[in-house]
Amino acid sequence: MHTTAKDFKRKAGDGLNDATLQDALGTLGFGFPMLRQIVVDGLPEFDDLRDIGRDVKNHTLEHLDYYLEVFEDQVTEKGGQVHWCPSDDDARDAILKICQAAGAKTVTKGKSMVTEEIEINRHLEANGIQAIETDLGEYIIQLRNEPPSHIVGPAIHLKKEQIADTFRSHHKQFDQDRPLSEVPDIVREAREILRQKYIDADVGITGANFLVAETGSSIIVTNEGNGDLSQTLPRVHIVVASIEKVVPTLEDACTFLRLLARSATGQEFSAYTTFSTGPKRPDDPDGPDQFHVILLDNGRSDLLGTEFQDVLRCIRCGACMNHCPVYTSVGGHAYGSVYPGPIGSVITPALTGIEQSHHLPNASTFCGKCEEVCPMRIPLPKMMRYWREQSFDRQQDPAVARWALAFWAWCARTPAVYRLGTGLMTRLLHFLGRREGHLVRLPFAGGWTRHRDFPTPEKATFHAQWKRRL
Repeated sequence: MHTTAKDFKRKAGDGLNDATLQDALGTLGFGFPMLRQIVVDGLPEFDDLRDIGRDVKNHTLEHLDYYLEVFEDQVTEKGGQVHWCPSDDDARDAILKICQAAGAKTVTKGKSMVTEEIEINRHLEANGIQAIETDLGEYIIQLRNEPPSHIVGPAIHLKKEQIADTFRSHHKQFDQDRPLSEVPDIVREAREILRQKYIDADVGITGANFLVAETGSSIIVTNEGNGDLSQTLPRVHIVVASIEKVVPTLEDACTFLRLLARSATGQEFSAYTTFSTGPKRPDDPDGPDQFHVILLDNGRSDLLGTEFQDVLRCIRCGACMNHCPVYTSVGGHAYGSVYPGPIGSVITPALTGIEQSHHLPNASTFCGKCEEVCPMRIPLPKMMRYWREQSFDRQQDPAVARWALAFWAWCARTPAVYRLGTGLMTRLLHFLGRREGHLVRLPFAGGWTRHRDFPTPEKATFHAQWKRRL
């Protein structure tokens, strides 16, 4: 997986100074979170379902080899084929071979973060096969040659005026004066373009929200129906999924489905929830002749049994980034990864190495909101702290930052020095900010004061005030 996470600080600054992006992100901070809260309040057992989901995922990860083998047996029994792919190169090669064997010239794709991870579009096009994204958001960013900025809403960083300009520049066959000022106009035009693509496609590729070991089924959830058209109309259906997507039973899958849409978009259920089990049977009126499942590891098995295993519980709902004050300020592209936000700050270092992405675990206020809303109760702040420790141990942080932390640690372990230092600084800052009630600039704290004022502290430290009360 390619990442530009090393450029996070620069890209974050660019995002903060991009007025159009800030306008687009302005609706995210209250849109999805508000809708989520409404549907969660309407389901009294929501927290119980979170506990059940967490426990099912933990059980599955402890016995992952067993459930993957059961899944493969069921897929094979239904007439499909499973391809085990340790790396992204293996996955790309397997998909290309299937497409070439089918004589494919065009491929339609449902929304899939794993195919973004392995960069399959670029690989197929380099080998003469056109890959067409059919999710509206993915289609828009494909036209713009941009990566997704959100794992649920890939084009959430764009305003509809930008989308209209993109359609006008690419859809030359239509009247340039046509109305594209409203969402229905944009959807109608995309539908007109994509309908024939579905019919012409030789191969359809989808991701999988879940893989069911009990039946060998793959499950996708969409709000547009594009996934259904991508997997039923072409002669060949390829499911691309990472190994942690497997769940034991259909009942377990239904538990996760009750959590997924509520956490992701504030819906009780997505508009389309589709179960696919093997290729078309002799008496089926439609469906693919071939059913392939690409099972991608790409470093995930290395997380099993480590302090990062819990991140494999993720069901890719995006709730953590919808509620994250950092993500909603700088946008997804700043992270330089397929997986942005808090979940990306944990999983990207695991997939690409902390050397390539040491900025990401630091891109957090540690407010804890991501863990609070996560349907799988993943302790994201705790794991970001693990990565920070590894980054420090490997000297990825600047020398000044390491020296400052070492000095702070010494002070914290020396109570007399700590009390003296904090007492002096508290009185000094109170004196400097006594008139305005805040400080607009501070030495060594420009990262804070460039964007917000620093509140003036009280005259005495908490320890001193507490001592006086006693």
